[in-house]
Amino acid sequence: MCELDDVPGAKPEIRAPRDWVAILAQYREPSTWRSSFELGVTTGLFLLLWILAWVALDISYWLTAAISLVNAAFLVRLFAIQHDCGHGSFFKNRTVSDWLGRAIGVLTLTPYDVWRRTHATHHSTSGNLEKRGFGDIHTLTVAEYKAMTPRSRLWYRFYRSPLVLFGLGPFYTFFLENRLPIGYMAHARYWVYAMATNLAIFGALALILVFGGWMPILLIFLPTTLLAATLGVWLFYVQHQFEWTHWDAEEDWQLHDAALHGSSHYVLPPVLQWSSANIGIHHVHHLNSRIPFYRLPEVLRDHKELADSNRMTIRQSFASIRLHLWDEKSRRLLSFSEARPLLA
Repeated sequence: MCELDDVPGAKPEIRAPRDWVAILAQYREPSTWRSSFELGVTTGLFLLLWILAWVALDISYWLTAAISLVNAAFLVRLFAIQHDCGHGSFFKNRTVSDWLGRAIGVLTLTPYDVWRRTHATHHSTSGNLEKRGFGDIHTLTVAEYKAMTPRSRLWYRFYRSPLVLFGLGPFYTFFLENRLPIGYMAHARYWVYAMATNLAIFGALALILVFGGWMPILLIFLPTTLLAATLGVWLFYVQHQFEWTHWDAEEDWQLHDAALHGSSHYVLPPVLQWSSANIGIHHVHHLNSRIPFYRLPEVLRDHKELADSNRMTIRQSFASIRLHLWDEKSRRLLSFSEARPLLA
């Protein structure tokens, strides 16, 4: 007996978001060999480019900077591996995953345990209007913006500007905010892990300074990390900030509806999809965060409905920069100009 999807010319079945939980469970099992391979390739190439950039300091500072910028792609991929460790989807052994995540956190400037807690909150509250503020891009409704004072509106416009979101924002988040367990200041455990990560970061920078001076920091560490941070923030932004994204009030909010309809499928060229570890297949990730990143394309191959859902091209993603306010009536994100008639 074949399923409807296998019948030529048949109309694919449209499944309810909750139905995908059982279907996607079969993709959850990570492969120790595959995970080790992905980690080895990514870490090896990252370290190799670091070494080449350092050697290039004696040839050309411009060459060093260029290699460093390319290396940002591998740092993004390392963050994606850290991300899978946080979800327990990279290795079967949770302890191994956690310590790997903590080690990578030194390279990504991200205290793993604090981030894992914040990110778990993001997954459990994404699309809930009453639970905004943890691990998301701050988004106001039209009604909330309308009730603001002119000064508060100005601050919100400033925050939502590309200069802040993709310029100042990445630097603030990864270089400053991540140094403290923001949101969990009363918990000793998060202080310990955050400070341990800080000590490891500053220790590594001190060694670089001793053996190489300021140039490796200025021309390798900073360009690689800043560009990776910017790319990471951009990816996170387009994953949930698109016109027909999904938000609901607490009483109407459903976890699986928000996961499927409030997360995008960012269609990238193969090279970019590889370097971002398939994180653009974000709607599937939110439906089941235990699926290893290297199995996400497998899900799309097997389920055309998910492959066609919430697709966003690079060109379309640039248009999302102008969207700032959630309109609860039309259930879409609007630009400030589109929202102007509603604010009168």
